[in-house]
Amino acid sequence: MPPPDFDLYLVTDRRQTGGRDLVSVIDAALASGVRAVQLREKDLGGRELFILAEAVKNSCARYGAKLFINDRVDVALAVDADGVQLGAASIPIGAAREILGPEKLVGASIHSLGEGESAERAGADFVVFGPVYFTASKAAYGDPQGVKRLKEIVEKISLPVYAIGGINLEGIDAVRGAGARGVALISAVIGVADPAAAAKELLARLTTGEE
Repeated sequence: MPPPDFDLYLVTDRRQTGGRDLVSVIDAALASGVRAVQLREKDLGGRELFILAEAVKNSCARYGAKLFINDRVDVALAVDADGVQLGAASIPIGAAREILGPEKLVGASIHSLGEGESAERAGADFVVFGPVYFTASKAAYGDPQGVKRLKEIVEKISLPVYAIGGINLEGIDAVRGAGARGVALISAVIGVADPAAAAKELLARLTTGEE
């Protein structure tokens, strides 16, 4: 499987849309160039998640974007998603790979170098590391780890690393300077009044920051 080809990894949280329909918010971001979405709605049951995933998959397909399902390998299979995002409480990376096959991408959410090294040994395609900066949605995962720790992860493992946690327009240059492949974010797109404009601006900064 080729490495991930996206710079911005949009993570969903329908509670941050201000009452707007989540699919329409995602659609606006996709129209502005977002090419990877992680459906992360942990409180939904299997049926509800499947219905939502189908709708998001249709949106992603229209724009040639990749869809990842957080944790639920069964739902990823059911909607033919492009991959899954797995955390410490998910099924093992190797087991997910066996179920999904070699053509799907497996991302791992990590919070330490040790977890990153384990994910690499287990066959993950990329990792999402954080929280880099403070964000309420990631507060349960500990204090912000900072750009210095991000740089250490990037230097010690060979997988593409996406930074997450409080990432906004101002923080992009620092995380890209640390070697991150890209950024994963929620509120900077999902939670703003104009998701399309926010996504466009973030993508422009990510592209401009490339060397």
